[in-house]
Amino acid sequence: MRIAVIGAGIGGLAVAGGLQRAGADVTVLERAPELRQVGSGLSLFGNGFTALDALGLGDAVRALTASDSPLPQAGQRRPDGRWLARTPADAIERLGVVHRADLHRVLVRALRPGALRLGATVDAVTPDGRVHLDRALPDPLPEDRFDLVVAADGIHSRVRRSWPGDPGLHYSGYTAWRGVTTRPVDLRGAAGETWGRGLRFGIAPLADGRVYWFAVASMPAGSVVADEHGTVARLFGGWHAPIAELVAATPPEAVTRLDVHDLAGPVPTFRRGRCVLLGDAAHAMTPDLGQGANQALEDAATLTALLAGLAGAARPAERHLSAALDEYDRLRRPRTQRIARLARAVGAVGQTRGPLTGWLRDTAMRLAPDRAAARQLVDLQAWRPPVVRADATRSAS
Repeated sequence: MRIAVIGAGIGGLAVAGGLQRAGADVTVLERAPELRQVGSGLSLFGNGFTALDALGLGDAVRALTASDSPLPQAGQRRPDGRWLARTPADAIERLGVVHRADLHRVLVRALRPGALRLGATVDAVTPDGRVHLDRALPDPLPEDRFDLVVAADGIHSRVRRSWPGDPGLHYSGYTAWRGVTTRPVDLRGAAGETWGRGLRFGIAPLADGRVYWFAVASMPAGSVVADEHGTVARLFGGWHAPIAELVAATPPEAVTRLDVHDLAGPVPTFRRGRCVLLGDAAHAMTPDLGQGANQALEDAATLTALLAGLAGAARPAERHLSAALDEYDRLRRPRTQRIARLARAVGAVGQTRGPLTGWLRDTAMRLAPDRAAARQLVDLQAWRPPVVRADATRSAS
């Protein structure tokens, strides 16, 4: 089975590796001329590790998160450091924080030599599986038609935008800075998020002692900030320790900022002919639940499981392939769209700006039992990949 994966992000590389292990001939088409070690940190929850285990990558990624340090107390705090809510330890016992570049490196190494084609910009994909590049590659593809095309080309997906019903993008109302310290910083046994009025700050330790942090501020889309590092230092300088120290321990050139967008509405279908959407291309969500990468990994594990009985076939039977892709859409679309709605709602609460609404939010958080507040996080992590009967994916060659 010949499969093209568009995009060498986390979801694209994960599904490519999984389908290769299942026996498929996979080509990853990445428009960048080279892979750069960029990005900051990301959180992998229990469901993300379950997906990685299904893809055969769980142990390699766990090695990136292994630490002798005790798990810090997590939850939400006020800018003065007082706790609004504490997350029970068992709700985050499978949480691992990794540097995006390190995870990316593990996923690339899992691919067979020659599977990744750089400098390949996809102009269009037709429902019959034909891929049209904007220019010929130095080493051309042997054929432009594939049995399946997986569009994992991100939030600005060209493939999704060409489909009927593309909802477009929605600006959340806030922008986010991200950084990783260059040295260990004493977190005083606590991590998680701090919620102010239209401002939030998040802290997550990496296994090597460095700390990934993010800062969020409500502001108009496209706002120009002359000094990103200095702006974060100014906005959060009066907040509890060690926030100022974290910012100071991060070089100015290592601080990045992006306006936070998600999809404006649900995509009507994740499948069109021989093409499926995966990851942010299908369900871009705000980072307020830390589920973006985890949901992309779930997509990858689900699609791999559904195609496991077909991947090794030279020519998979059309009816079996179609049934598998329909099942992918049925399983993934409702769950990811529900989580995207929930993430947007959490972001709106977190960015509350008014004094009265802020007081009401903080009071409700203090009064709510910690176990009740954590139930949602526990439920999200309870996901399991589909179990496919051996006779459900018979193939013809």
